[in-house]
Amino acid sequence: MTQPLQLKAYAKVNLGLDVLRRREDGYHEVRMIMQTVKLFDLITLQKNTCGQIRLSSNLPYLPLNEKNLVYRAINTIRTAYNIPDGVDATIEKHIPVAAGMAGGSTDAAAALVGMNQLFSLGITQEELIKHGLTLGADIPFCIMRGTALSEGIGEILTPLPSIPACWFLIVKPTFSMSTKFVYENLHLDEQTKHPDIDGMIQAINHNDLTGITYRMGNVLEQVTQKHYPAIIQIKENMRRLGALGALMSGSGSTVFGIFTSREAAGKAAEFFRKDPGIKQTAVVRPFSKDLPQSKPHKNHKHFTNSTKKYHSATQREKYSGKRGRRNTHEGHKS
Repeated sequence: MTQPLQLKAYAKVNLGLDVLRRREDGYHEVRMIMQTVKLFDLITLQKNTCGQIRLSSNLPYLPLNEKNLVYRAINTIRTAYNIPDGVDATIEKHIPVAAGMAGGSTDAAAALVGMNQLFSLGITQEELIKHGLTLGADIPFCIMRGTALSEGIGEILTPLPSIPACWFLIVKPTFSMSTKFVYENLHLDEQTKHPDIDGMIQAINHNDLTGITYRMGNVLEQVTQKHYPAIIQIKENMRRLGALGALMSGSGSTVFGIFTSREAAGKAAEFFRKDPGIKQTAVVRPFSKDLPQSKPHKNHKHFTNSTKKYHSATQREKYSGKRGRRNTHEGHKS
């Protein structure tokens, strides 16, 4: 029996999210600044001889069949490359679910990358991205990772320089949002406040963290905040506690704040952990392809055997949380 392959599936946040229009096919044309953060699920793959895809997870309510994006990702590669062997896959969830952080999409992206490695297929990243797009709009970015401008329905990606060193405080409330509901209730008109995506790109190019946080904006907040005013309160508390900027990620319900120091982010995290309306918190760094990676903290000792395709957890990154619900969104469609 072959050795299991373990990969880290990193979460994403949207530093800026603009919706331009609703297309005739039901998808929304978006313009977003995507950022990978170093909060991750663990995906373990191993060949089996029974010729079947068998999934397991630490969350009992995850579907473990063809409804799961990891299952579909594995099946996509098996079918495309005529692989007779089966695959056992374990999904260890840490990314908040139903949270706007692409948890399901990044797990699928890791499965695609892992299948390529497990069976030594030699698939290029461009080809993997094409396979990913057939499964979900966020998967191409989750394969590429880093910082990028995302356009179209999410499939047109332009890599950007890494953002300046900082810390992200991730806060997931007890409630979750349906992406389908958010997009269905989004009404764009002359009063819609659109984020300055071009200005943010310039700030990123100039390594200007303040310029980035000043321009953070998410069109979808106008829907979510109307139904859950707690989003507004979380953002206000983050800024009061020292965040340069705070924003809802994707369609929610996760809110993140950007801090210049680990200490300030940690103190803010302690505030939110005492709030019964908060389910999960995490203090992490942005994923950067440019910065050297720190040694993993002892609390992440079990993460250190991951494949070299995925960087190890940075020193002193912390995660705490309770289980949430699965995010079944696969695209920006209503």
